[in-house]
Amino acid sequence: MKRLAIITTHPIQYYAPVFALLTQRNRILIKVFYTWGEGAVNKQDPGFGKTVTWDLPLLDEYLYEWVENTAKDPGSHHFGGIVNPTLNQRIEHFQPDAILVFGWAYSSHLNAIRYFSGKTHVYFRGDSTLIDNSSLLRAALRYVLLRWVYHFIDHAFYVGANNKAYLKKYGLTEQQLSFAPHAVDNARFAIGRSDEVTTLRKQLGVTPNDILILFAGKFEEKKSPLLLLEAFIALKLPNLHLLFTGNGHLEERLKAAAKGMKNVHFLNFQNQSYMPVIYQACDLFCLPSQGPGESWGLAVNEAMACGKPALVSDKVGCAVDLVSDENGAVFPAGDRAALTEALTWLTSDKEHLKQCGQISSKIIARWNFANIAGAIENKMLNEPD
Repeated sequence: MKRLAIITTHPIQYYAPVFALLTQRNRILIKVFYTWGEGAVNKQDPGFGKTVTWDLPLLDEYLYEWVENTAKDPGSHHFGGIVNPTLNQRIEHFQPDAILVFGWAYSSHLNAIRYFSGKTHVYFRGDSTLIDNSSLLRAALRYVLLRWVYHFIDHAFYVGANNKAYLKKYGLTEQQLSFAPHAVDNARFAIGRSDEVTTLRKQLGVTPNDILILFAGKFEEKKSPLLLLEAFIALKLPNLHLLFTGNGHLEERLKAAAKGMKNVHFLNFQNQSYMPVIYQACDLFCLPSQGPGESWGLAVNEAMACGKPALVSDKVGCAVDLVSDENGAVFPAGDRAALTEALTWLTSDKEHLKQCGQISSKIIARWNFANIAGAIENKMLNEPD
């Protein structure tokens, strides 16, 4: 059986199920090397401003190994935060037929890519895009650097259209690319939680005929929650409610701007097991990010898996793949008037929102873990010995 060594920083709910699925399918043997260091399941998240402990199992049903991280400032927030002197040696001990590296912008990850290039098949997974603008000088320097980095890669698994365009710009050919969609646990989010949804809406004072708009994520400039609040206030419609779920350094500003408004609500960060209730309670999900760095927006997948329409900015990486006027809308990032107009149109008819949500469920069905696992397996099993 062919062996795949997977290099990634720490366990997350979007990839651990893929690792478990690959193990269950038993077509290839995988082992995951976590480079942040032991205990990286529970880490301080600067975006939420707190230690995040996910309440889903992230280390079950697959082989993994913690690799010692000797970085002075360990973490995935900078290049020097992942330093693993023994990583390449440990991978060689596993004797893989290929390695799959999640993200190159860490010292040890780039080192492993370069070390194993030419020795075994080097696969890559990332979700970067060309959406964000940069100066001509910065773009030129970036072009040279990334062409150099990606020439070490034999094959990459792209998450969507914007990511594919990025990889092709920096040197990878069509034959070096396979579609492995960004995905969430669609089945878990789709399970009905109607009693809890009813309870939550009552607690918020949202009647069955009211329309609840949801923002879920970090309260930070990149995600533009203040823009959404400003657009919502401009609507001045009595049957609309807005729910902000999460935490972050913009929290005080948001609450101050919404002071006295009974139809604007706040919930602290909610863990994964309860998030389906949050999404199912809303009528419309909105991610108005201005970037930079909103390379995908997996919250959109989660909302769509719950059968909800989505309103996103054109700086959200998944917009081109997942959202259209059939299941929501896309507006120009930072344009409050355009956001207000889109909100007005979408919230004018609750039945239309339900129909959009049904289309969302159909669209998101193919963006699943099985298609990620299948893409990885097919590439490995078709490699020459």
